[in-house]
Amino acid sequence: MLAALTGMGLSAAAGLNAYIPFLVVALVARFTDLIALPSGYEWISSGWAIGIGAVLLLAEVVLDKIPAVDTVNDTIQTFIRPSVGGLIFAATNAASELDRSTWMAEHPWVGAVLGVVIAGLVHTGKMAARPVVNGATVGFGAPVVSTVEDGASIGLSIIAILAPVFVVVALGLLAWLLVWMWLRVRAWRRSRQPPSYAGP
Repeated sequence: MLAALTGMGLSAAAGLNAYIPFLVVALVARFTDLIALPSGYEWISSGWAIGIGAVLLLAEVVLDKIPAVDTVNDTIQTFIRPSVGGLIFAATNAASELDRSTWMAEHPWVGAVLGVVIAGLVHTGKMAARPVVNGATVGFGAPVVSTVEDGASIGLSIIAILAPVFVVVALGLLAWLLVWMWLRVRAWRRSRQPPSYAGP
């Protein structure tokens, strides 16, 4: 159960930023005993994987804060974020340190599918909300929202590994925040529209 919660949290984090949970898992597995990646996933903690992940994270952090460019980046990430979510879910569920249950370890495809679905849902919400934010704030909201998303991705990743029992609460708060932000931006945009007057 704990492994599944860890996978859920990391997959949701990947839906916001694919490279943050990837690097968190890679660094934790490389420099601590909290996660020992199983056979077939050891490459995640390799030096070259961490290096590539760091470069891609830097590019993502910059591009995601530029209005219009962030929408193009989100379109490209439609394929990457769910894939990374599936990869991280499967890898962490196969790590025996996270759970004593062997069922998920024996059925890695289940974790991969769940990870793709969770990351895909979060990514879809992010992708739908961002153009609304950009339009309502004339682009000024992009760097603010992107920074909040990056912070949420980091927080979710850390919680998923260190305190997976709180993942459900964190996911609930994330869903509430995305919906609240979307509703607030829509209300703000409506308030700036000129009133329409009925004819005589």
